Amino acid sequence: MSDFPAVRGQLLRGESLAPFTWFRVGGPADALFLPADTDDLAQFLAALPNDVPVLPIGVGSNLIVRDGGVPGVTIRLAGRQFAQIEPLDGARIKAGAGVLDSMVAKGAAKAGIAGLEFYAGIPGTIGGALTMNAGCYGRETKDVLVEATVMTRTSEIVVIPASEFGFTYRHNALPDGLIFLNATYQGAPDDPAAITARMGEITSKREASQPIREKTGGSTFKNPVDANGEKLSAWKLNDEAGMRGYRRGGAQVSELHANFLINTGEATAADIEGLGEDVRAAVKAKHGIELEWEIKRTGRP
Repeated sequence: MSDFPAVRGQLLRGESLAPFTWFRVGGPADALFLPADTDDLAQFLAALPNDVPVLPIGVGSNLIVRDGGVPGVTIRLAGRQFAQIEPLDGARIKAGAGVLDSMVAKGAAKAGIAGLEFYAGIPGTIGGALTMNAGCYGRETKDVLVEATVMTRTSEIVVIPASEFGFTYRHNALPDGLIFLNATYQGAPDDPAAITARMGEITSKREASQPIREKTGGSTFKNPVDANGEKLSAWKLNDEAGMRGYRRGGAQVSELHANFLINTGEATAADIEGLGEDVRAAVKAKHGIELEWEIKRTGRP
């Protein structure tokens, strides 16, 4: 499409998406839209032809953008308009979809709201957390979500209660094409210092066990379930298949955590995705288990 609707925010054509992902790889977006506010987003979507694909992204912490780039319009909710955090009565807290999960954990702690400490250990934004039922250390988004506000592909704003998300492990059952605007969470009253201390423990665990200073995309594969219904650790399966430290081009399986892939500096998206497929093949050969990607992969090869 040569002519996009007029916007008040930024509409960039052919913009590389590599700087917008934690892996720092990937081709250009046909168009990258950073709306000024919700009204700007609504007017843009209402005027955008239905056959133009739309991809919402957060901070790209769990994303591989392929080297051929992304068709249609990539939408990123950046800036203060989409990053508000508001404590509510009844130990609830409301957060914009563009807020980092860790900032919501901090905001809840400051307000004396317990239950969202696990968000301190999750990279990414609230929009991404809602998309994949993000969780760690025994807690998931589904455990604390009350409702979320979304914008549909036709610019309608709808509030969806948590009961309608159909959350499962790292997945929701909502239809494609929704753009999250904000979410409301239910916590429990507690002492801010006690909450902050628990968040500190989570952060310390994460820093000790994960390569968070590297160009990485977080956990690569979902933890699979065996024939007896027992959840297995993907990192352990990868390790036992001999993949810790394994390289492909500029991509490497982390030496610190075998379920993390890293860009050592010169990787392409194809290197990283190909390395992931090498790991899947090795685990299938060793254990007979098909690992599922947790990282989202998008765009043209």
